[in-house]
Amino acid sequence: MSHASALELLAPARSLDFGIAAIDHGADAVYIGGPTFGARAAAGNSIEDVAALARYAHRFSARVLLALNTILRDDELEGARRLVWQAYEAGVDALIVQDMGLLELDLPPIQLHASTQCDIRTPQKARFLQDVGFSQIVLARELNVAQIRAIADVTDRERCALEFFVHGALCVSYSGQCTISHAFTGRSANRGECAQLCRLPWSLKDADGTPVADRRHLLSLKDNDQTGNLATLIDAGVRSFKIEGRLKDLPYVKNVTAHYRNELDRILDARPELRRGAAGRSSFSFTPRPDKTFNRGSTDYFVNERQGDIGAFESPKFVGTPIGRVARVQGRSFAVEATEALANGDGLAWFDAAGVLQGARVSRVDGATVHLVEAPTGLVAGATLYRNLDHVFEKQLAGKSAERRVPVRMRLFDTPDGLALAVTDERGVSARAEIVCDKAEARDAVRAAATLRESLCKLGSTMFVAAPDDVALDTAAPWFVPLAQINALRRAAVDALLQARAAAWQRPARAAAVEPPARYPDTSLNYLGNVFNARAREFYRRHGVELIADAFEANHEDGPVSLMITKHCLRYSFNLCPRQVKGIRPEPMTLWQDRGEGHDAVREPLLLRFDCKKCEMHVIGRRVSGKAGKRRPAG
Repeated sequence: MSHASALELLAPARSLDFGIAAIDHGADAVYIGGPTFGARAAAGNSIEDVAALARYAHRFSARVLLALNTILRDDELEGARRLVWQAYEAGVDALIVQDMGLLELDLPPIQLHASTQCDIRTPQKARFLQDVGFSQIVLARELNVAQIRAIADVTDRERCALEFFVHGALCVSYSGQCTISHAFTGRSANRGECAQLCRLPWSLKDADGTPVADRRHLLSLKDNDQTGNLATLIDAGVRSFKIEGRLKDLPYVKNVTAHYRNELDRILDARPELRRGAAGRSSFSFTPRPDKTFNRGSTDYFVNERQGDIGAFESPKFVGTPIGRVARVQGRSFAVEATEALANGDGLAWFDAAGVLQGARVSRVDGATVHLVEAPTGLVAGATLYRNLDHVFEKQLAGKSAERRVPVRMRLFDTPDGLALAVTDERGVSARAEIVCDKAEARDAVRAAATLRESLCKLGSTMFVAAPDDVALDTAAPWFVPLAQINALRRAAVDALLQARAAAWQRPARAAAVEPPARYPDTSLNYLGNVFNARAREFYRRHGVELIADAFEANHEDGPVSLMITKHCLRYSFNLCPRQVKGIRPEPMTLWQDRGEGHDAVREPLLLRFDCKKCEMHVIGRRVSGKAGKRRPAG
């Protein structure tokens, strides 16, 4: 079957344990950070743990992708090269890369994937990355279905798979095009150290200085949820479905991975021309509910064109799902008119009179009366109550909550001096074992056949599963054979199949770059090209780029520049868009950081400029990190 027909569910692995859990819960591939150079600096892992994860993943023909997706200084390139070789020797299947300087190094023949930090929004950029040797490219989250299809039309699905984020946190800026964190804190998102200033509260003023919004999280977006668009994305050409969350907790990984496994399996069961990206079927001891673990609300973002409600302006935290209204409050207790049953240990949240999210844990529930661990802050009668921790659900996820098994077929047949058992997995890998034994005719042939099938199906301690209908008895008769010998034959055949599967596993091949070298879509790169080392500069020159600016992280940009470029538009959010209101002009606005909650990273207002032709908002400011004193407003 064609490589282009395989659908891959790609899940985050914060650590070895998280990666194993993701695979158990149905992931076809996991992405994990190594010791250094990952875009989540707080989610690093030893090479030994990465190797252990690869061994586990390969049992199910699942892949392990190493995130090496930061931009690198010249003095870091050799360390990165050594890390790539270590990862290759550890069994890693592919690298997720942002820095093109890596392609100029002496690397092993490991497959390359282009990170979301590469800002892949156009067919030209996608085709270029395919032609320089990338086998999988992560498309920008902001694309709509037509744009995804246009990229699929110019790329070779057999050679380069399209990957798309289907769940999790959304960066407000185009990925790889955000420098606000480095500008104000010295912590670069392109270096894995984003300070997440976009999640802070801001105030918005129009061109005349008139307040539009006060103390709201204006750059904070809801979380991505493409549950309803999976079939559409498949038809548009997406083949790898990525879940964000290398910093999320284990219940999130289990719950969300299981949810998308179920959704993709429903599609696969109805469309035989498609297949799973890895082997095995997962079963769960819980019903997946993405709304039960961390989220900021949900949006399908721009997949179905611009939506009016994509912002999480009230809070960047996990508010939870509404479960009722408070009737009265007395001390540490309150009465609630609940739509769902509450339980001891639940986490509850509400907004106080100032619009600040508050919360507390439940100590005891007596009917409609809820007792809290501590006195609630700002909770009043009439407040909407949210549950952001479902203790019963979390308990279901606390222990073993999934099992992944590979279906097999068996065939028992005669040999001149005994019996042989052939076992074949769902992908056609087969092995056999034989025993020497006496075969006696059974008094009850029907019962003997059922006993043989039942004994051969006892695969409980292995990674395989078979039903009696999956066992063919191709023997002259349903012989009576001592069960101890049948069990030994089954164990030997299973061991042989494990060895055969290990021998059949092949690391995906590195794609060759086209010759002569493909030309980059532009002949110049500004600071947003993220060129931070001499090897990256050599790469782009070799591909036809003539003017190459240094990355913003080189600290050469001192004037006002675009610190973010985003499809999220605050004019649109507040009904001030020229497409919404006739006669209105897209005049600049300003963002002021609210310092009432102790945040003072941004000490000057940021200018907002609106490019209505591209339907984009630019957040403009100056680099102040490492500089003394305050600057005047940008622009």
